Amino acid sequence: MTKAATNPKVDAFMARAGQWREEFEKLRTIVLDCGLNEGLKWGQPCYDLDGGNVVLIHGFKAYCALLFMKGALMKDPAGILIQQTQNVQSARQIRFTGLQQIGGMENMLKAYIHEAVDIEKSGAKPQMKKTAQFTVPEELQTRLDNDAALKTAFAALTPGRQRGYLLHVSSAKQAKTREARVLAAVPRILDGKGLDD
Repeated sequence: MTKAATNPKVDAFMARAGQWREEFEKLRTIVLDCGLNEGLKWGQPCYDLDGGNVVLIHGFKAYCALLFMKGALMKDPAGILIQQTQNVQSARQIRFTGLQQIGGMENMLKAYIHEAVDIEKSGAKPQMKKTAQFTVPEELQTRLDNDAALKTAFAALTPGRQRGYLLHVSSAKQAKTREARVLAAVPRILDGKGLDD
């Protein structure tokens, strides 16, 4: 593959980048060397193959990362792919805490990117859990059982919107917080809206 062209939107992102700027620039160079198209999606540099998202660069407080969209299908011979949370089904990260670390892994990273490209070319798709396979938090289930209108409205939501509420409520550690999240969600559910609509 030949090195891909840079995107002005990603240039602007890099110019604004703070803590991980040098690491982002190095990761960008590595990904572009693999011939992927560069764009900005979800506010982050995202690289695709013919419109299919392959890898994204993003940063957090403690680390920056390459996020492989179909990472669950990758072989991971070095054991470096990380499932960000238990609810992430397909994507996997490779995390970095410094520029030297990235430089020392350049050839390996390119091999991982090439594997991700091959997976995208193949059309393979990760097997995803259906919404019905997610556990309904007790606090939400109780509310649905006691409110027929809410139960009907929740059932009418798209599976993605339902999953959004299930994950949002269940991610709270304390019952009090889960109950508060359910209470806050009720008007949105009754309006047929998702968590982020």
